[in-house]
Amino acid sequence: MADLGFFQTLSFGPGGWGPMLLSGALMTVALSVSGFMLAGVIGALFSWAKLCGNRPVRAVADLYTTVIRGIPDLLIIYLLYFGGSQALTSLGKLFGAGHFISFPGFLAGMLAVGIAAGAQQTEVFRGAFLAIAPGELEAATSLGMTASVRLRRIIMPLLLRHALPGMGNVWQLVLKAAALVSVTGLAELMNKAQTGAGSTGKPFDFYCAAALLYLLISACSGWSLAKAETYYSRGVRR
Repeated sequence: MADLGFFQTLSFGPGGWGPMLLSGALMTVALSVSGFMLAGVIGALFSWAKLCGNRPVRAVADLYTTVIRGIPDLLIIYLLYFGGSQALTSLGKLFGAGHFISFPGFLAGMLAVGIAAGAQQTEVFRGAFLAIAPGELEAATSLGMTASVRLRRIIMPLLLRHALPGMGNVWQLVLKAAALVSVTGLAELMNKAQTGAGSTGKPFDFYCAAALLYLLISACSGWSLAKAETYYSRGVRR
């Protein structure tokens, strides 16, 4: 009977909470993908900064990775959400708005997750670039390739080949960090599970369902990343 109750509670039929959990899972995927893409942009910029010969630029990049990797992800979310809300409220008062203006939860979550994961992605890209054999870049230059052609034909494929395993780990961190964004009230999977648990008095059922959905998302994305890794590793596998 306990199993029947579990499936009835989480079903898509009348009175079931399945649609609500599914919408939360889709929001989690959207937040995670957005944060992961932002982390990729940040990681590319700061890895370049760490590899360039300009000392002040390298110092800024080192400061970013040191500070962000030393601060918990939840604290970054709080700082962006409440700091952004305070800034918007102060700005609103200048234009005559006398009420509290909340910073959008999705935007705060995307920025927080992207900034936090960007520090990890920076080191992934930096290590991947350093793993490229100098001779391959020298050979491309000797063939007369322009900088844009070298980037497209040589550097990017080799960079992705070395970076994809680390990017898979960063994606898992992003997916877990997305669950923390529920503190802003964003209707993602963890928030929906908490709502269902509080409304029905069945926290174990809802948290088990959330765990299964997180595992499903992780398995599907892991399979996709493994396929990409295989694609970019063509010609080097025995």
